[in-house]
Amino acid sequence: MGNKSTNIVGRQPVLEALMEGIRLERIYLQKNAIGEAIDRIRQLARDQAIPVNLVPHEKLSAMTRIQHQGVVAINSIIEYVELQDAIDWVNQQGQVPLFVMLDGITDVRNIGAIARSAKCCGSQMIILPDKGVGALNEEAMKSSAGALQKIMITRVNSLLKAIDTLRMNGIEIVVTEMQGKDPIYATDLTQPICLVMGSEDKGVQPYIAKAATMRCSIPMPGGFESFNVSVASGIFLYEATRQRMQH
Repeated sequence: MGNKSTNIVGRQPVLEALMEGIRLERIYLQKNAIGEAIDRIRQLARDQAIPVNLVPHEKLSAMTRIQHQGVVAINSIIEYVELQDAIDWVNQQGQVPLFVMLDGITDVRNIGAIARSAKCCGSQMIILPDKGVGALNEEAMKSSAGALQKIMITRVNSLLKAIDTLRMNGIEIVVTEMQGKDPIYATDLTQPICLVMGSEDKGVQPYIAKAATMRCSIPMPGGFESFNVSVASGIFLYEATRQRMQH
């Protein structure tokens, strides 16, 4: 799990990595790349649930000095787990789920900082969408102080489907809103919960917020706009931990 993420460059090397089952974080394909190897890479990536980003030639050239043939893959430094497997494991350990779902948070430093707070506060898992998130690379790892390798990470192709799975397993879905009904300290966070954090500019997407079972706010006397998302996550997670330690 301690591998440094390095790039695998070129059609054949990426294809061989996929065929050998090497853990890949993400594959970058040149937008107009075609050919048998490209088709096979797409297929294997789909089978192995590895995100594929279609990018211009310039992006790939900026990633490597080697002749890339329209393909660059990033080795994964994270070992992803299946959502249901993670839920089952937490229950088997006799722990109360305290999960974090990230919706539209693209900055890997924020993701790293949230992972660090999550690990410190006893959260067992972070749920990420496979699209719209930067590759979890050394920068993310550094921001997390290594926490990304010490907490379960699951990557899903639909946050809504993940919410369905969580709810079927008796886990409440919590969103924090500026105008949330109850402050976090007056909300019961000792029950099985998954906190959904949205991007700083857009917040949690409306259709995700609609699927939430609990809404609460972080009261702020300062009158300033709002906390950075990683700070807000840390405040919420610590409140959940505080309540659970007193329970």
